[in-house]
Order: sequence, then structure tokens, then C-alpha cells
Amino acid sequence: MTVYQSAAVPFSSQEAQATLQEACKVAGLASEDARLIRLGENALFVLAAERVVVRIARSLDVLDDARKEVAVSAWLHDAGVPAARTTRHPQPLVVRDRPVTLWHFIDNGGGPATLIDLAEALRTLHQMPVPEDLALPEMDILGRVSERISSTNVLSDEERQFLLRKYRQLQTDYEALDFPLAACAVHGDAHSDNLIKTADGTIVLIDFERFAFGPPETDLAVTAIEHSLGWGTRAEYDQFAECYGFDVLAWEGYPVLRDINELKMTTWLMQNVSEDEAIAHEFRNRMFCLQNPDAPRQWRAF
Repeated sequence: MTVYQSAAVPFSSQEAQATLQEACKVAGLASEDARLIRLGENALFVLAAERVVVRIARSLDVLDDARKEVAVSAWLHDAGVPAARTTRHPQPLVVRDRPVTLWHFIDNGGGPATLIDLAEALRTLHQMPVPEDLALPEMDILGRVSERISSTNVLSDEERQFLLRKYRQLQTDYEALDFPLAACAVHGDAHSDNLIKTADGTIVLIDFERFAFGPPETDLAVTAIEHSLGWGTRAEYDQFAECYGFDVLAWEGYPVLRDINELKMTTWLMQNVSEDEAIAHEFRNRMFCLQNPDAPRQWRAF
């Protein structure tokens, strides 16, 4: 449903708020208590009174991904997997040239999910047969990276060319990998923040934007790189790998996935440098590390 189209406007917290107001009017939802809970690849707002989460994507370039999110949610629900569910509204909406999806709010009263929870969720997902009519796209591990690099105004010409060269080299390196595990449905952004533990202990899978069909090693590498950055202990990582049944750190192809994730994490953060001084500082820290591969990685999580 196309509601309103405007000229291209940079995606910011203010633009996200304007899109939220329009979307709530169309969906008949009260937005007075709306609260921004995350601004990254998408803006996420929670409507406390409605118990709805509104997810706003950056542009119509990712409309197919929004459609996929809705389809994946339905598939997982039908398969009996605890997962985020869309509301009954026709979805996705298109508001101010941005895809918008609406989700039932999930209470996280059970505390933070653990890496064991993540390993179990990924093992279940990776073993699920994928229905033919779901039509998951092939894994595009570097999707959106070149667009971020080319469109941003926070890079010098030299930095832009450096990142584009790195992008092209990693694309070549990735295509040459020989993956030991069988291809399957993959989450695409498989970290424990994309799990919610409810008060009764149920682990609910969320965020289906990067869902695809591809190597499960790509999901496992997310936890591995977070461990390498010090965002968890070695013991926690070892328990994760043991629970899942495969240690991606021990695979010879892991360094390529590590470097890809570092590039993705840096260009993802780059999109919001104008929002917060701490983000801008961290982006510069990550850029320095990419340009100096042997430098110690002391990265902050955002």
C-alpha cells in the first residue's frame, strides 16, 4: 500500500519519526507513546499502548526484504518455531518511500538470551527444510555494503576507494571458499540480541531481514567475531560451538568471514555517524583498524 511519497530524504531519527506518524495513521494505531528503541539498518519504534513494534526500513531498495520478513515470520510460525509475528495489517506498507512492517511486541521478561540459546536456535533453524514456495534468496553476505560506501558523505575519496577495493577483494575471496557444512536457511544476522527470552523462558527469534539460503558458517561466524573482539569469554564461545556441533574458528575459511564481518560492522555503523558523537568516534576507530589489519581491535558494541 503506497501512502505518501516524498523526494529522497536522508534517513535520520527525525525522518524515521515522520514516517512512523504517517504509518500509524494508515494502520489506525495510536502513536502518542511511541519510543525509538533502535536506529540502524532500520528504525524500530515500540508503541507501548498498542503492544506493537514498528519497523521502518531506509528505502524502497529493500522492499523485497520487507516482503521476505513477513513471509519468513509466517513460515516459522506455521512450523511451530517461536518467532516474531506480524500484526494482521496488510504488509509491508510503503510510507514516505520507506517499507514499514508492524510486529507484535514481545516481552523480554526472561532476561538476556545466552550463546547457548543462540546455538540451539541456529541448530534448529539450520536443520529445517525450506518450503519451495518461500523462495529464499541466495545468501548475499556483502549485500548493501557497496551501496553504503558509495552513497555516504563521511568518507574522503581515498577512504572510499580503500573500502571499495576491500569490498571487491573480499567478494572474490568469499566466492573461492569451500564450505564444509550443507547450505540451508540462514538468519543472516545471527547474534544473541536477535533472540528474546520471555518470562516463561521461551526463546523467540527476531529480525528476518537478512534471511537467505546459504552456508550456515556465515551465521556461526557472527558469534566467533564477537568473541574475537572481546564481547564475551572464550568459555562462552566454546560452549556455543560445542552446543551447535561445529567450531567455525577452527575452519580454514574463517578469516575471510571475519574480515567480511568487520567490513559490514564498520559500514553499518557509518550510516549513523551524524546521530551521535560516540558513534562517530567508534566509526573512526573501526576505520583505523581496517586500514591497519594488525592493530588491536578494541571495538565498542552498538
